[in-house]
Amino acid sequence: MKQILVIVPFPMSNQNLAMRKQQLKSVQLSNEMEFTFRPVKAGPKNYVSEADMVLADIAILEAGLTAELDGFDAVCIDTMSDSGVAALRSSLSIPVVGPGRASMLTAMMLGHRFSIITMWQKWEHLYKKTVNDLGIHANLASVRSINVAPDNQTLLDGKEDDIFPLLEASARQAIDEDGADVILLGSTTMHQAHAYLASALDVPVINPGPLTYKLVEALLGLGLSHSSHGYPKSPAPRDEMLHAMMKTAGEFDH
Repeated sequence: MKQILVIVPFPMSNQNLAMRKQQLKSVQLSNEMEFTFRPVKAGPKNYVSEADMVLADIAILEAGLTAELDGFDAVCIDTMSDSGVAALRSSLSIPVVGPGRASMLTAMMLGHRFSIITMWQKWEHLYKKTVNDLGIHANLASVRSINVAPDNQTLLDGKEDDIFPLLEASARQAIDEDGADVILLGSTTMHQAHAYLASALDVPVINPGPLTYKLVEALLGLGLSHSSHGYPKSPAPRDEMLHAMMKTAGEFDH
């Protein structure tokens, strides 16, 4: 049985964590894989500023540092920002996959130009950074936002009638006006809208969280992981310091 750790980028209750776990229901996975969802001890309220991004990297790095020692075979990061991915790859030898780069590169396999449909404009910097890093500006048709502040705890639960039509309208604009032939959900917090949009639209709609689960399944099956040359380990890791920092941070009100 392959053990997969999914790091959730916000502290949350078991009830809200269950909504994150629902992503597993939207993808067919091997019976030989078992997923554990682990929230970070502390982190930013949301991913808006550069300061938020530093905190996110630290929180996710700490949450995954012991994954290999804990017996996990791979790690998935449950945020489109790919926070902590590079840091964890420099600390672990097992596969570490985030949905940001993975979903954009998958979109390029399925079409020529993709659009990202997101909840609010303040997340746009996350996507633009990944597009810049990959040098795929010509493949990004647009980033369209419905300008609704996200709820990273209860996600879209109870908001379906209000939010889903807005996301569909935004996606149709991306297709008809921007030339997108693939639609990408801009956040794993939007996963509850995937089935609705996939049935309503005549182009592929990528659900980024479940995509990472299939990718680690493929990597493990192929015996592949990230390059140790590309992500060299620290000669003097400060793991205990990081654990102590996050233990203290976890005592703050979230």
